[in-house]
Amino acid sequence: MSMRNALALTFCLMAFCLMAGAAFAQSNMSPHLGKTISAADMKGWDIDIQADGAFLPPGSGTAAQGAPLYVEKCAACHGDGGRGNDMSKRGLPAPPVLVSDKKFKPIDGGTTSIANFWPYAPPLFDYIRRAMPWNSPRTLSDNQVYALTAYILAEGKVIDAKQVMNAKTLAQVRMPNRDGFRPRFPDLMPK
Repeated sequence: MSMRNALALTFCLMAFCLMAGAAFAQSNMSPHLGKTISAADMKGWDIDIQADGAFLPPGSGTAAQGAPLYVEKCAACHGDGGRGNDMSKRGLPAPPVLVSDKKFKPIDGGTTSIANFWPYAPPLFDYIRRAMPWNSPRTLSDNQVYALTAYILAEGKVIDAKQVMNAKTLAQVRMPNRDGFRPRFPDLMPK
């Protein structure tokens, strides 16, 4: 094909694409790829919790309420009191240990627990509510999540076991290693 014919073909294709695009835009046609999501539909998925506790839902729970829930829903993977299961104790791949009496400095991926790896407590609530139990995520009520969060924090000696966790108190929890992190976006961190 000569250069002249190639340019003519290119010009024709570009003109066709422009006309087809204009016709599609004027026809108000949509590609029919789903439907617009309503505010009511979105509400069920808009469940993010900020580090400062913004958007924590109503509800409350205590460590005493969380203990039987933990045994029922969490202990099979995370072990008794969150201290790991048999696999994690033998150094094998396993769900993370949630509670440890060891103080880890510096922190690395193999030596983490809730107390030393989470700089703020509200995202712990968010993670439990979103992802746990792993085989049926988003099945726990907000009260159950507050209770489990309280239980895990009490087991890690971050809070008193009698303390009630709710939107206000959870946001006030000072995690032990809060200052041991270098945030990627420091201006977005709670004061």
